[in-house]
Amino acid sequence: MGPLRPSSMSVHPFLRRAVLAAAAALVPLLFAQPCLAQGSEPFPSKPLRLVVPFAPGGAADVIGRSVAEQLQRELGQSVVVVNRDGAGTIVGVNYVAKAPGDGYTLLLSGDAATINTASGRTLPYDFLRELTPVSVLFSGAQILLVSKDSPFKTLQDMVSYARAHPGKLRYGSSGIGTSIHLSEASFNAAADIEALHVPYRGVAPAITDLIGGQVDYVIAGSSLATPAIQSGQLRALAITTAKRSPMLPDIPTAREQGVDVETMGWYGLFVPATTPPAVIARLNAATLAALKTPELSERFKSIGGEARGTSPEEAAVFVKAEIRKFSELMRRLNIKLDN
Repeated sequence: MGPLRPSSMSVHPFLRRAVLAAAAALVPLLFAQPCLAQGSEPFPSKPLRLVVPFAPGGAADVIGRSVAEQLQRELGQSVVVVNRDGAGTIVGVNYVAKAPGDGYTLLLSGDAATINTASGRTLPYDFLRELTPVSVLFSGAQILLVSKDSPFKTLQDMVSYARAHPGKLRYGSSGIGTSIHLSEASFNAAADIEALHVPYRGVAPAITDLIGGQVDYVIAGSSLATPAIQSGQLRALAITTAKRSPMLPDIPTAREQGVDVETMGWYGLFVPATTPPAVIARLNAATLAALKTPELSERFKSIGGEARGTSPEEAAVFVKAEIRKFSELMRRLNIKLDN
């Protein structure tokens, strides 16, 4: 009997099909293996940095450090706060805008960044294109203050005097075009009064001069206003948020007293716009969980604010609305920022 030829083997077609099928099954595994190796490292796998574009010790720094503490518990990695202040938050915002979009560099930012964008001034970054929000974190009340020796006992007392004496009253702000200045300008327009603007380098020196009688009123965030109110150095005439503060329930809103104005301070969490959606979703979930902790909620309440918590999409809508609002206000009141 001669040697068997392959063509005479009845099982040959079956074996051939089996080998081909096995080879085909191996192909996706061979190609998937490198992807698995590259993507096997879960996020986050190393410490994160939270950039706060303000000097240490202020309200933003307190909020940033409080959020970082809770975030690192949720993420299982340390979150290091880095203060990069300068140029009205431009230095810190630009640093994060130019950072790699890997989710490891975060930004705490708020109305200052939206005001810079709304002003039309020349910036080294495009806020809406180069950064994307993870969530709104915090909103805080703003309070209209006078000194304890002021003749004005109610908001209507002050408004009536200001209308009868245009340009006589002086109000202090944290600087031209800052959120405090724009809140005060919004109030003056809503109250139909004219007053002299005295800009300072920050709210703290403005409050110091308010206590000393060098200016007549200041609108300040609750984190700075509350201690001065509780110590009796300052008198609160109105809160400019839509509703009374649970921490200061005896202070009536401006609207309750006939001035239709609403202003507030806020902060949000941002990342470079090139950050993958899955990483943003992970950061958002951790942020929402952090904001629900009693520790963070109580910390925010202690400085006159409240924990927010939004989806990235809701935060984006909010930020764009803030930019439109400030742009219209600065144009209407002819407030310009230097480039």
